[in-house]
Amino acid sequence: MTQLLVVFAGLPGVGKSTLARQVGVALGAPVLPIGPIERALVRHGLTGHGSGLAGYDALAGLAEVQLGLGTGVVVDAVNPVASARELWFDLAARAGVPLRLIEVYCGDEAELRRRVEARHAADPLAPTWEQVRHRSADYEPLIGPRLVVDTTIVIDPLPAILRYLA
Repeated sequence: MTQLLVVFAGLPGVGKSTLARQVGVALGAPVLPIGPIERALVRHGLTGHGSGLAGYDALAGLAEVQLGLGTGVVVDAVNPVASARELWFDLAARAGVPLRLIEVYCGDEAELRRRVEARHAADPLAPTWEQVRHRSADYEPLIGPRLVVDTTIVIDPLPAILRYLA
């Protein structure tokens, strides 16, 4: 398969990480999640305005290393705003690799709430339902070529995702 930069986007709890892991295994590509970087920033008191984009910058740096090694890479992050997403366009252009965006959402709000609350109960550092709702209000529409996946549909999305990436 061609070397790719695959970037997942969508609110917490929609199923991005599950799909990103499946795609990473199928492609034999490393999966780079934003979560550990964001947690490290919080542990060191680096929060507030600008810390989110700093985390994305760090993630893009890790992705650039992998692309420089000749591997594809799968990015697992909310990518809520255009400025965060622009990092991936810039990186793909610098690395000379195709960028494939996959926007994931959960079309059933009650199911999304159940997922978010279950995740928060298991991991108190995971966002609460109220935090996800707040992020939803700030989520900028993703415009342009992408694959959109609704994780409430019963059909396994992995085959369609792999066709999109081929």
